[in-house]
Parts: sequence; C-alpha cells; structure tokens
Amino acid sequence: MNKPVLSLTILGVGLGCLLSFTPNLRTTVSDELSPVRTPADELQTFRLEPGLNAQLVASEPMVQDPVVISFDADGRLWVVGMRGFMATIDGKGENQPTGRVSVLEDLNGDGQMDKSTVFADSLVMPRALALVPGGALIGDYQSLWYVQDLDGDLKADRKTLVDPKYSAGGLPEHAPNGMWRNIDNWYYNAKSRIRYRLTANGEWQRDTTEFRGQWGISHDNSGHLYYNYNWSQLHADLVPPNYLNRNKHHTPTTGIDYGVTPERRVYPVRATPAVNRGYIPGTLDKEGRLQEFTAACSPFIYRGTALPQTFQGNAFVCEPAGNLIKRNRIEVSGLLPAGHDPHPGQEFLASTDERFRPVYLATGPDGALYIADMYRGLIQHGAYITPYLKEQTLARKLDAPVHGGRIWRIVPADWHARLPQTLSKAATGELVRELASADGWHRDMAQRLLVERADKSSLTPLVQLARKGPNELGRLHALWTLDGLGMSQAAVLIPLLTDKSTLIQTTALRLLEPLATANAAVRAQVAVQLTNRIKTAPVEVALQVALSARALDMNVAHALLAQVAARYNDQALIRDAVMSSLQDQELVFLRKLRESPHWQTRETGKEILLEMLTSAIIRKADATEMTAMLSLLDVHKPAASWQQLAIWNGMSAYANDKQRKPTKLVAAPALLVQKQKALTPEQQAALNSLFEWPGHSVQESRSAKRFVLSGEEQKLFVLGRQHYLTTCAGCHGSDGNGLKRFAPPLNGSDWVTGDEKRLALIVLHGLEGPIEVAGKTYDSPEILPVMPSLATMDDAAISAVLMYIRNAWSNDGGPINRRTVSMTRVLSQGRVMPWTAKELNQQ
Repeated sequence: MNKPVLSLTILGVGLGCLLSFTPNLRTTVSDELSPVRTPADELQTFRLEPGLNAQLVASEPMVQDPVVISFDADGRLWVVGMRGFMATIDGKGENQPTGRVSVLEDLNGDGQMDKSTVFADSLVMPRALALVPGGALIGDYQSLWYVQDLDGDLKADRKTLVDPKYSAGGLPEHAPNGMWRNIDNWYYNAKSRIRYRLTANGEWQRDTTEFRGQWGISHDNSGHLYYNYNWSQLHADLVPPNYLNRNKHHTPTTGIDYGVTPERRVYPVRATPAVNRGYIPGTLDKEGRLQEFTAACSPFIYRGTALPQTFQGNAFVCEPAGNLIKRNRIEVSGLLPAGHDPHPGQEFLASTDERFRPVYLATGPDGALYIADMYRGLIQHGAYITPYLKEQTLARKLDAPVHGGRIWRIVPADWHARLPQTLSKAATGELVRELASADGWHRDMAQRLLVERADKSSLTPLVQLARKGPNELGRLHALWTLDGLGMSQAAVLIPLLTDKSTLIQTTALRLLEPLATANAAVRAQVAVQLTNRIKTAPVEVALQVALSARALDMNVAHALLAQVAARYNDQALIRDAVMSSLQDQELVFLRKLRESPHWQTRETGKEILLEMLTSAIIRKADATEMTAMLSLLDVHKPAASWQQLAIWNGMSAYANDKQRKPTKLVAAPALLVQKQKALTPEQQAALNSLFEWPGHSVQESRSAKRFVLSGEEQKLFVLGRQHYLTTCAGCHGSDGNGLKRFAPPLNGSDWVTGDEKRLALIVLHGLEGPIEVAGKTYDSPEILPVMPSLATMDDAAISAVLMYIRNAWSNDGGPINRRTVSMTRVLSQGRVMPWTAKELNQQ
C-alpha cells in the first residue's frame, strides 16, 4: 500500500560583513519563539501561489543539512549534507569529517523517498556535486574529488583527487560551489574562476573563466549562465563564456555579470528579527519583516513541464533569511533580459516558520520544482555573526536543534507522482529523441549521457536532428552533443548560418570557430556567408559575428566588425564584443574607422568605441603604436572635431598615471607646435604627461589639481572611465556635461565632488525629483524624472565610477575611500525607493 503523500494546496494567497561597531542590542531582540515543527506542521505554514501544491519528498533523519540536490538518470535524488555547518553557535567542529552525500530512492512511485544510501561520508563541509560516469564529482572545503562506485551498490569505492585547490579552505558562503553542467559540456562554478570538462580520454580538464556569483548557478534554454550575490538576486552572462576577456588591453564593463533586475524588495509573511543586520534602521519594516534581499542564493531558471506554461523560463531565487522564494518573470528585449516580480507584495512561496530555510532549487525527471530546506534556526556562518544576531539566536533558542532538513516538491494541485524512466539504460536512438523533449531536464540528461557514452553510431541521427529537428531546442542540443563527441562538421554547420532560427545561426557560428581557425577553406566559406548576411543580420547574430570574427582572416574580420559597429554602436555589449576580437589590432582598426564613410557622422556610440580603441592602444604601451596614434590627430583638422575629441578622451584618462612610463618622441608633436591654440588645457596636459621629447620631461608637467591619485587610485580611475561610458554616458554625456532630456551635468557638480557617502547613496538607490547643480535647478521634463538605482553593480565597479567622476574633467573631488560604497550599502539596507535631494541633504 502506498504511503499518503504529505502535501498542501494554498488557494488564497545573508549573508553580510561583520560591522565595526556594536548597536544597542537590547532594544531590538524579539521575544517571539520559533518552535521546531514536524514536516506536517511546517507544511501548514507555507503561503504558495494559487493552484500549486507543496509536497514533502524527504525529511530528517533521512535528510540532514541539505545544501545541494540533484537527480540522476534513473530518478534517484542525490543530496549533499553539510552536517558540519554551525553545529554550535560558535561553529565548533566544522573542520571535522561529518559531511556526507546520500542517494534517496522512491521505490513505489508515490512521490516520497523510501530508502537512503550513504554514497560518501567523512567529508569536511561538502558544497558541490556533479553526477558523472561511475559516480560523482564532490567539492569539499578544499578539494574537488572524483568519487566512484565500482560495483553499482551506490556506495563509494574509490576517491581520486581532481583539483586540490577547488575551494582552498574558504568559508562556506564565500567559497566555490556549483559544478553546474552547462549546454557547452563544461561544468561551471559560482564564487570561482574555474570550470571543468571531461575529455575523451577520461581525464578532467581544468580551465579559467570569468568569476561568477556567490552560491548557486544555473542556465536557461540557450545556455546563458545565471547566478547572484547575497545582496543582488539575479545576474546573468549575456554572451558565452570566455569571449569578452580575450583582449588583455580592454576591460569589458557589460555582458558578464549583468544585473537582470534591480528589484531587491522581499515580502516575508512573518517577522524576521534574526537577520544579521536587523538592528540597522530600515533593514526591517515596522512589523519587523525583512525588506530586501540579504541572503539571496540558488538562482534557478525553471525549464520543466510540470508547472503551468507561465512558469517556463522564470527565475526562482531563495531567500533563507526571509523564509521565502521569489519568482521573477524574464523578458528579453534584443540582447538584454529583464526580470520582474509578477506579484509584487506576495512571494511565490513564503513561510511563517522561521526555520524554513530554502537554500537550493532543482528540477527532476518529473518536471517538478524541488526545494532543499536546511530547516534550522541559524544560517549565518560564525565568521560573520554580529553580536545582535548572536543574542537573537541564543535568546530564542534558534541555535538548536541542528541536522534537520526537508526536501519539498512544488507541483500543480492535480499532479500525481509516477515512477521515473531509467534513462541510463535507454538505447542511443531513444536518447537522441530525448534531446527534443519539451522538458529541460530530459534534454540536459540525454545530452550528458550521449556525450559520456561516446557511441559513434549516434552521428547520423544527431546530424538529422540538428538539420531538421522538430523544435529549435532539440536542434540546439544535437549541435552541442556533436561538439561534445568531437564530431562537429563544417558541412553540417555552414548551411545553418542561414537558418531561420537565430539561435541555431549563432550556435553554428560559435561551433565553426575552431574549424575555421584550423582550415583556410572553411574560413573562406564562413567569410562569404557572413559578408552576404551582415548588412541585414539581427542584433543577436551581429553580436556573435563580433565575438567570432577573430577566427577569420584579419581584413574580412575588420570589414565585418566595422559594419557591426556602425549598425549597433549604441549598444554597449556590441562595443565590448567588437573590442574582444581586436587584441593587437586596435590601431589598424582605429585607422579603418576614421576613414570609413559610415564613420563620418557623429554618434555617441561611435565616440565611445573610438575612445575604447585609443585606451587599448595606450594600455598596450607600444611606443611605435602610440606614436602612430598621435599622428592621427590631424594638424589640419580642428582639435575639437568629434573623432579627435574621442581620441583625446581616451588619452586623457591616463594623463596623471605616475606609474606609466612616457613614450619618447624624437621631436615635439606637430599638433602641439602648429595648432597649440586649438588645444584645451586638458589636451595639452595629456600630451605633456604621456609623451616626452627633446626639451620636455613628464616630471615637469604634472596636473595642477589639488588631489593627486596614487597608483592604485589611478588604476581605479581608468577602470571607472570604462564603466562610466557603459553605464552613465548615455544620460550624462561622455564629457560629463549632461544631456538635454536625460540628466544634469556631473562636471562641476557639488553632488559629485562633495560628500562621498551622499554620492554613494544616489548611485545605490537612485534619485528622483528636482535637483540643483551649480546654481541651476533641473527637473522633468528637462531631465528624466528618476535616475535609476545601480545597486546591481558590485562595490568595486561603483567605487571605480565614483573615483572617476570625482576627479574627471574640471572636478577635483579627490579619491573615494574604497570602503565607502560597501559600508554605505550595508548601512542603507532596506532602502528600496529613490532618494530626493531634500532627503539627501538631511543625511
């Protein structure tokens, strides 16, 4: 007889830094107790979106301290138990080998787990899991291990070291985790720059990639990676990995780590006093409820089929400090995804049980959404516990018990469990058909199994699916399966460059890169196809052309890049993509653009790209190229021409860099000699600082500004210029003088050069209403009514922008303390509305 499934239908309805001061604790400690509830009682506390069920899948003692969950090919649920995490209020014993990985099985298909087998134990703080042939990759507090089951009893028999520095002993909330298999057959990690791939000879390849996120990582149907930080709920990569970091002379400021939504507001259904910074005014509302994310983790793109269609592609984010899970609907406009809360004021799932701690999300073969609930009172690691939280925890007995844990499943109200398929035993042809499944878990699993199986007989059906499959996503997975098997063919890929699907076009182009690099005939064929298509290519294809152009012959690549840049120069991501393909070719391309008939009309995006090219040439610091670049400043044209101004701007950002060696010229620049009166003081200062010539020494020509930036501050200043061009110049102008109908000037503004905390508050939370700058009041419609929050940018990027605008142009505000932004972010937690000028002046 089947057990009754514990479920509930609701029809009505982090982690931070230790601050340097101690607040008045007694006035904020709650007297409310949070009793330990049985799973049945906890279920009654859930407030879930209408029409959905929450069902219990497993609970303690079968599950203890779950932090990662994953289903294998036969529907068994693997659970990572971090049993060493905060077993006491002081975190004693976390270095002991108490962690484990267990395998749970539902033997009768009723939806609840009946059997638990400990696959691997004696682990120290395990935090990552990837299911691979013969066992699993497991990341612990320091290393990554390949743990094998040699006899099929679901118990580990062999443990092989893959990477001794996977975690490097980092604290659990700030250490690598994830091991998420993306569509490109690489395993990616959060809080890490490392990815891994299983090679054809059975060895694990280690590779560097961009740094991503904090806890948890996932991907959408196209393979874009999503991750987050405790303070910012949803970020994404807008381009495939390892493209934008190829040009060492250029630092991209968009495309990677893109903030998908600025929304930070959360809506708990109970008071949440036990958050680490609950004593800070504004962190909690008047009812004692958390107002914004503080422990965001495990961002998960739902690609299953059990939930209604409206949930497809949504991003779910855990907030264990608020006892809730937020849902974001993702909409894509052009190249940019944007997330928004479909039900402001009511979360997808929230609980009145303070011990409900959702920390990880997953789907399984049944298409349902699964939740790992650590079920405990304390989730803050001991290294960061404030005195306030410690007192809260002890006073209300939230430090015990430990080693609880529940796994929940979210399904429609009329949903029924069933026994899963055993895909590990499926025939190759059946797995190929699964690639076209409507369910993302099945597509991912079929691709993984086919690649690992390495069955050469899959070539023909995979090629047929890639060419004429029943749906776009099946064709996509077929292409990546072929790539994983090492069976990509130019004859298959080149015709797909004109496919009706932009996703198939861009994927084919991406996969053609290594083939084109190695074969001149393939390069020529790709060049013809792209040259014929680029004038009418949609922006998604133009982006991939910009990224892939480096695989083509230089003249062809430059012609394509010039056309892409001319059409889409107003998009920061396109500019960064163009720059990524131009390492050591920036000067040649700069010359090409200046002479191009498409590059004679002034546009802001064109100016910015010319400036980026100039900046890259200066960063390369090749004396011959810098001298040649200087010759582009035509003595017969006014120095104020827009092209020349862009080059001047690129040079000026480096004018006061004391660490940079000046370029030696054999004679004074012709521009200085013949057109001296046409140069502004800033332009002349740039010449004097970057170049030396007979009779002129750089040491004699330093800025007359009151503040002189140090070497590190100057580096931040230069990086800030790049971020400014991407994020701010569209409204404030590349020269900082503001743009009509957009924003007031920053140049000469006391709001910029004055109090740095006030400036940080504006950037973090935005500004609305009238504002006075240099004696003039700006208000709508002369400017936009609201400056948006830039809180999705990290502290380092914001600090760089502020360092730049405080010291650029005529501003002389001096360096900004590097802790200002981080401390201001902490101390203004809970602020979810833009400031007004009146409010800021009262701070």
